[in-house]
Amino acid sequence: MIVFAQHQRTTPDLSGQKPSRKILVGPYLRLAREFAWPYRVLLAVAAVLMVMEATLQGSLAYLLDPVIKSLFRDKDATMLFILPFALMGVMIVKAAVSYGSNVTLARVGQGVVTDLQGAMFNKVTHYDLKQLNAMHSGHFAARFLNDATLVRESVTKGMQGAVRDLLTLIALSVVMFYEDWRLALIITSALPVVALYTLTLGRKSAKAARRSMMSTGDLATHLSEVLDGRRVVKAYRMEERSIERATRILAERMKHLMRGARARAAATPSAEALAGVGVAAVVFYGAYMGIHGTMEINNFMAFLAAMMLSYQSIRNLSSFYTAMSDGSAAAARAFELLDAPIEINDAIDAKPLVLADARPHGAIRFANVTFEYSAESNAALHSVTFDVPAGKTIALVGPSGAGKSTALNLILRFYDVTGGAIEIDGQDLRGVTIASLRDQTALVTQEPFMFDDTISANIGCGKPSATQAEIEAAARAAAAHEFILKLPEGYDTVTGEAGVRLSGGQRQRIAIARAILRNAPILLLDEATSSLDTESERAVQAALARLMKDRTTLVIAHRLSTVAGADRIVVLDHGRVVEQGTHGELLARGGLYARLYRTQFADEAEPPAAVAE
Repeated sequence: MIVFAQHQRTTPDLSGQKPSRKILVGPYLRLAREFAWPYRVLLAVAAVLMVMEATLQGSLAYLLDPVIKSLFRDKDATMLFILPFALMGVMIVKAAVSYGSNVTLARVGQGVVTDLQGAMFNKVTHYDLKQLNAMHSGHFAARFLNDATLVRESVTKGMQGAVRDLLTLIALSVVMFYEDWRLALIITSALPVVALYTLTLGRKSAKAARRSMMSTGDLATHLSEVLDGRRVVKAYRMEERSIERATRILAERMKHLMRGARARAAATPSAEALAGVGVAAVVFYGAYMGIHGTMEINNFMAFLAAMMLSYQSIRNLSSFYTAMSDGSAAAARAFELLDAPIEINDAIDAKPLVLADARPHGAIRFANVTFEYSAESNAALHSVTFDVPAGKTIALVGPSGAGKSTALNLILRFYDVTGGAIEIDGQDLRGVTIASLRDQTALVTQEPFMFDDTISANIGCGKPSATQAEIEAAARAAAAHEFILKLPEGYDTVTGEAGVRLSGGQRQRIAIARAILRNAPILLLDEATSSLDTESERAVQAALARLMKDRTTLVIAHRLSTVAGADRIVVLDHGRVVEQGTHGELLARGGLYARLYRTQFADEAEPPAAVAE
């Protein structure tokens, strides 16, 4: 069943690996080189602001020394109107600088992730059909949304940790050493212990993050399948089984998320515990030294303030590595997607497809074509040879799985032949640019796809520069104009996801209008009238007959009556050409075509009249 299909992962599963330095640092170096570099000016501004913020934080701690000494010990009235306002000024400037650095850094983080998402979308849209079929859209969606969020957070926290928090800690450490270097040494000696513990938590968090990302992709895949296959789910009463599988995926995802959450949550309590030990040590030492008269109260209070202010920076740095580990794992997955090789490309010396000057043009030739979808599968086509003369209509018929749709896919270079060649007007398709090839073709498939846009936009995508009058003319030719006008918004009616608000026949007619509007010299029709009622089918067939005039047309049809008027019929069976000829010749020959024809009309007293599709 579609809802329970298991999709093979196309990217390495790193969930069981330890986050080595290469895994952690490598993605960030590339992220900085390819996506953060355009924001280097903003990064420099943010860095300067964070340096100022760290310096001002240290100044706040240091100012307590003269405040207590001048105002409370020496009772210097002249400083009463200076030091309080100095403290206020430092805090106001620090607040403004902090706001500026946070906003600037947020702009950088959002910009980096937006550019990364744009690059990912660009790459995915250029993927080969084989690559798109190999990975479910749910996994793509998870990488675009969930992984991108982790990258953004890690970029922001990484910059803050590497600059603001680290420099703040350094500035406050300077104050502490200035006030009492012996006590400062005692406090800072505990930092390596915290760093080691944080690294351990980071490894656990990174491992949990990678596994939760895979579970998120599985969840998105299952949700997409249930929604796309809703009719099957309802018809076969698969709701409970769908819920059970979703529950299992959610439980698995929850397990990994909680492992990561526990690792991240442990970082803050460890910093708090260290702070508690530090406060106790400072109070004990300061009180002891104060009792014996070797430490002044102003030195002690400035030291204590610097230590307490450093607590937030230590707390932030304690979760720094875990955040970076999560972001590194997400960035690595994004780069796996970006680095996936695309097999169907323009050759280095590819030239635009040039059709013959005289019309009709666009003759197609299959020359001993062999094709395999993968090295492990059987060949879908075996040494197939036939011609589609310019301006003529050739029909491909045969049982299901005979290779008819594969032939159309090869003409459009959705795949490349593994043997032989396909030529258009004598030019091997592998030697022409993909864009020029597809610009000369119009495709109508058995299951037409509608974008969640207006009917005008769905027809107009066949020719982006088309006017509304041209769109409506194409709709009339496809017998779609009348039903479109009856819709609430007419041509501005939104079709819904995959055209769900339209019937199958209506979607088919819009797809045919799209092909008519494209006005390409080569037509590829894959069961183009299969979803139409009898009356609409006749109207569309008449429109197609006019459109096919003087155009090279390759038709696939299971209903043999619709191709009986083709100039030539090529019969495929198990990927091989077994017969070629006109409708009458093939019937007289009594081969596979004649058997298929008789089988289709066995229950009819008289076969229907032949009509060219």
